[in-house]
Amino acid sequence: MLKQLGIKNLTVFAEAQLDFGKQLNVIVGENGAGKSHLLKLAYSVLQTSWEEGRKPSNSGESPTKTALQTHLAEKLVNVFRPEQLGRLARRRQGRERCDVKLAFANAELDVEFSFATNSKSEVSVDKVPAAWLKIAPAYLPTRELLSIYPGFVSLYEGHYLQFEETWRDTCLLLGKPLQKGPKEARIRSLLEPLERAMEGSIELDANGRFYLRNVSGRMEIPLVAEGLRKLGMLARLTATGALLDKGYLFWDEPEANLNPKLVRQVASSIVELSKSGMQVFLATHSLFLLRELEILLSNDKNGRAHNRFFGLHPGKNGVVVKQGPSIEDIGDIAALDEDLAQSDRFLDAGVGA
Repeated sequence: MLKQLGIKNLTVFAEAQLDFGKQLNVIVGENGAGKSHLLKLAYSVLQTSWEEGRKPSNSGESPTKTALQTHLAEKLVNVFRPEQLGRLARRRQGRERCDVKLAFANAELDVEFSFATNSKSEVSVDKVPAAWLKIAPAYLPTRELLSIYPGFVSLYEGHYLQFEETWRDTCLLLGKPLQKGPKEARIRSLLEPLERAMEGSIELDANGRFYLRNVSGRMEIPLVAEGLRKLGMLARLTATGALLDKGYLFWDEPEANLNPKLVRQVASSIVELSKSGMQVFLATHSLFLLRELEILLSNDKNGRAHNRFFGLHPGKNGVVVKQGPSIEDIGDIAALDEDLAQSDRFLDAGVGA
C-alpha cells in the first residue's frame, strides 16, 4: 500500500503531501490543476521499481542508487514526455529543485529523490528502497487501447513515438494470458457485471486482435463503441489477474466517453476492486462519477476510513491540495460547481415543464 506522496516544486505544485487510503483514492480538479501529473508521478515510481526488480541482473539483489537514478529519470521522461527531465520542476526565477517522497505501508519500499530544472537524464536518489516492488501497477489512460493493441508494443519499442509510455505498459498487461487456478472464482465475480454491461466478453486471437464476443458472434474491437472498449480494457485486465493481489490501479478520467449507464458500472467495478485488495487512484472532474462513488461508499460504513478524496485548487503560489475521507472535505471545485449551477438554471428555466 502506498501511504503517502510528498512533493515540492513539481509542475504546478509548490508543495503538497497526499495521505492515501488503502482502498480508493479520488483526485478531483479542473483541467490543468495537475490531476494527471499526480497519477503519472506515483505510477512512474512504482513501475520503475517493478521493472527493475524483474530484470535478471537485479534478481535477488536489493535496489541500488545506480540502478534507480537513471532508470527512474527515463521512466518519468517517457511517461510525462517533457523535452527533458528538468521541465517537470516548477518554473520560477533561478534554479529550483523538485523533491519527491513516497512512503509505503512496507517501509522497505520507501523512496526519495530529487532533480533540478536543468536536469536531463538522472535524478538524485536521496533514499534508496530496500526492496523492489513485486506486483506491476496498472495505468489506464483516458483513451482506450484495445483498438491499437495489434503490433503496438513492438512498434513502440522499435521506433521513437510521441505516445506516453503508459500506453506501452498497459498494452503489455492487456496481452498477458488469462489467469487460471484458485483465483478464477474471484475473477469471475468481478468479470460478470462488466460482461453484462458489455453484453459480451473480450477475446484476444492469435494475431493480436481483440474482439467482443456476444450472442451474435465476434465483432472486431474497432467496430465496438468506444465506451464499451474502455469497459473492455478493465474486463481484460481483470481476466488476466492484473487487477488482483493487492496491486495498484491508476485510472485517468474513467468517465471519458462513457454514457451515464456505463459510468455507473465503472464506479461499481472500481469500488469492488478496491474492496478486493487493489489500491485504486482516480483522477476526475465528473460530478456524476463522484456521486456514484459516494452512493456506493455510503453503504460501507466500515470501509469509509480506507477511502480518500483530494481537491486541487489553483492559487497564486501553485495548486493547493485539500483532502479527507469524503467529498465534503475537498473544498469547492469550479468544474463541479458548474454542473450544479447548470442543473439550477435548467430548473429555473422550466425546460421540459
